[in-house]
Amino acid sequence: MGVVTNDLVEQVLSAANPAERPLRRQMLDLLLAPSQPARMSYEEFLDWLDEDTLAEWVDGEVLMTSPASLRHQSISRFLAQVMGVYAEQHDLGEIILAPFQMKLAESGREPDLLFVAREHLHRLGDTYLTGPADLAVEIISPESAGRDRGEKFYEYAQGGVPEYWLIDPQSRWAEFYQLHDSHYQLIFGGAEGLYRSRVVPDFWLRVEWLWQAPLPNPLRVLGEIAGVDTELVEHFLRAVQGPS
Repeated sequence: MGVVTNDLVEQVLSAANPAERPLRRQMLDLLLAPSQPARMSYEEFLDWLDEDTLAEWVDGEVLMTSPASLRHQSISRFLAQVMGVYAEQHDLGEIILAPFQMKLAESGREPDLLFVAREHLHRLGDTYLTGPADLAVEIISPESAGRDRGEKFYEYAQGGVPEYWLIDPQSRWAEFYQLHDSHYQLIFGGAEGLYRSRVVPDFWLRVEWLWQAPLPNPLRVLGEIAGVDTELVEHFLRAVQGPS
């Protein structure tokens, strides 16, 4: 294909019926987009990847992923807020939201949420974590279910991720796995109930919180986890909100 200039693009667009121009622009964008390399090293993948591209790297191949739904993002944000404050206040480590790469031996994945314990913070770089996180959370969508329950499940286990959470908002079902002898063991699964993390000391999650609409206030949740009197939490929230 010859070089396509901006002038030529404008000529193509101006020749189209006004109603057809958005569609023609979309088609041109697709045709002119830089091609995705077939195989590359992880370093080449990081150079190729930008903040607007959703992709993972597996054994030299680039796998494109789809944008997350609003519900997916809401649950990710809720967990990050609750666990982030908890980890910070107890000086346990860092909670990191996607997109952020976790580089294992044969893959570079972007879990929806990562927890990296304080003793492993040296593994964190600017754009990726070298080696396994202490906890990886994947929020399942219809598009990602096969990867999350299949390839990622085995990659994370073989890569040494000690704890793996699978959260399915559509089915209102969550599964919590812990690593034993390089294999994941299901510790808890269900639509409701209480799960206690092994890698985030003394942290627990009430599963039914994840299905509420709207999701519960993170400060109320933290108060319950910490055993703070409900009235004190409500008094604090009223003070923060100010006069109505």
